[in-house]
Formats: sequence, C-alpha cells, structure tokens
Amino acid sequence: MRRVVLVTTGGTIEKTYDERTGELANRRSIVHRMLDELRLEEVEVDVVELMSKDSLEMDDEDRRRIVEAVRGVLATAGDGDGLAGVVILHGTDTLTLTGQRLRDELPDPPVAIALTGAMRPFEMKRSDALQNLTEAIFASQGLQPGVYCVAHGRALAFPGVVKDRERGTFHYAAERGG
Repeated sequence: MRRVVLVTTGGTIEKTYDERTGELANRRSIVHRMLDELRLEEVEVDVVELMSKDSLEMDDEDRRRIVEAVRGVLATAGDGDGLAGVVILHGTDTLTLTGQRLRDELPDPPVAIALTGAMRPFEMKRSDALQNLTEAIFASQGLQPGVYCVAHGRALAFPGVVKDRERGTFHYAAERGG
C-alpha cells in the first residue's frame, strides 16, 4: 500500500456555496467529498486539514505553517511506512508563492510534493477540481522528489512556475515571455 499525505489549505477548489447568503467561501475542508468520488487502488490518502483560506488572504505566517506541516510529514515518514508523496490543496492565486517557498526551504525532499488547486470550485459545473486532485495524487507517487505545480495534465517543477490568468492554467514564465 502506498501512502499519500494530502494537506488542505482551502482555496477555490474547496469553496462552498451558502444558499442563505449567496456567498461562495471557504468554510471547512470538503476534500473527503472529493476523495469519495475517486477510485484509488492500493493508495491510502491521509488528510491533514491545516487551514481553510482563500489564498489571496494567506500571508507569510500561513506559508510558514504549510512548510512546517510538510516538514512534519516528511520527518515522521520512516522507512517502510510507504510514504509515496505529498499533495497540497491550495488556492491558485498564490499557489506559486507557496510552491517557491517550499522549494527554497525544502530543497531536497525525499518524495514529490505536488501543489494543486482549481480555477472553479468542486461544487460548480465544469470544475477542474477533481481532475487536478486526481492528477496531483497520481503525480506525487511517480515524479522525482521535488516541488511541483500539478494541474491540467501538466507537472511543472519549481522554480519558474506562474499562473496564466488569461488561459486559466499554469506554465513556466519563459513559455510566455515572463
């Protein structure tokens, strides 16, 4: 059995709609609802609910907490515990800032660390949430150790990853002239 640790931080991927107020917001993690939709053979996903924030509201202290949570996961992973990868659910607006910080502070992780999010919440039609979550879980088990942004069929290693708001995806800065 392979083990993937999934750290939730909120972001659009986990936003829910409140019918009473008409608000779309991060209230609590809904990752278990997403995981219930997946068929994962010989993969155990351990969830760490760290925070539930829109990434535009994240600050350096939140990013420090994410780094420390990942550091803790890696420190407790012993030989034979089957840790195959780490996935971080994160808002797309500042995912690249967190990915770069993880890359800077954990330059040689023993497994792949895959950050992912969604341009549209899981609860909405035509959401990319389930696709990106599935890809991140899969990619975290097969990529070389390092820090990656995984979304829309691509795994991009940090540094140099940027969000392309026009296309609604991620790419390397050099691909579109910076």
